[in-house]
Amino acid sequence: MEEFFQQLTNGLAVGGIYALIALGYTMVYGVLKLINFAHGDLFTIGAFLGLTLLTSLGLTDSVGPVAGLLVLAVMVVILVGVVGFLLERVAYRPLRTSPRLSAVVSALGASIFFQNAIMLIWGARPLVYPHGLLPNITVDVFGVELPLIRIIMFAISVVLMCGLYYLTHKTRIGTAIRAAAIDQGAAKLMGIDVNRVISLVFMIGPALGGAAGVMVGLYYGQINFTMGWLYGLKAFTAAILGGIGNIPGAMLGGLILGVVESLGAAYISIAWKDAISFLVLILILIVRPTGLLGERVADKV
Repeated sequence: MEEFFQQLTNGLAVGGIYALIALGYTMVYGVLKLINFAHGDLFTIGAFLGLTLLTSLGLTDSVGPVAGLLVLAVMVVILVGVVGFLLERVAYRPLRTSPRLSAVVSALGASIFFQNAIMLIWGARPLVYPHGLLPNITVDVFGVELPLIRIIMFAISVVLMCGLYYLTHKTRIGTAIRAAAIDQGAAKLMGIDVNRVISLVFMIGPALGGAAGVMVGLYYGQINFTMGWLYGLKAFTAAILGGIGNIPGAMLGGLILGVVESLGAAYISIAWKDAISFLVLILILIVRPTGLLGERVADKV
């Protein structure tokens, strides 16, 4: 039973990361009906920016480990959000009225550009985050010793996901985002600046992906320039699993995917964990083609 809870908590921590990245896919799809294939690479940029800022500014030494990591996360979130904003202005907005295939090709081109830019700037070899940034402490939960880092990772993911849900459902900005997702023409008639809303979506999604990149670097300790492809694929799978365009669905899909991967690796084989995840996706889509929570039209984002 202890092994089960260890794998369950590990799956929830990893699933929280998948969910944060999946939210970027589902928000963009909700507004533009477009899959941003460069989103996984924005996640990678967040991981590398986090490492660069952490080592060059010495944040943990100057203001302490906790405050330093908080400042680091805020800086990465802002910088990756700006990159996402520029991506929308350069790669997607000029093609807004073009055939949808043009935007897809542009997204793939942006993904290739970012991946190669990361390789040229930081190199092709894997980089390692500094050790000892997070306390190696275990917490007793119902008689099971769990690493504190897993609990913290899961808690941060939940807080960010709840914050996004509150933003999109309880604020005027969220109302504008949901209105643009339903009907951009009607939203314009109601005085909503749709272009500004789309830019905001392209800032929020990558910002969450950047935060997830820093979390991966701190959790696993090693990053590489191709990691965005795999994490992006897993997050896209999570978004489809929960219902593409559905924010709660992306959250649920990410957590389920992480838990299935962790349990499959522990009880079946680590070599089959990806195959098991996609098998679960196929089975769920056979039963519910629109995902677990469905693709809601009126409340996509």
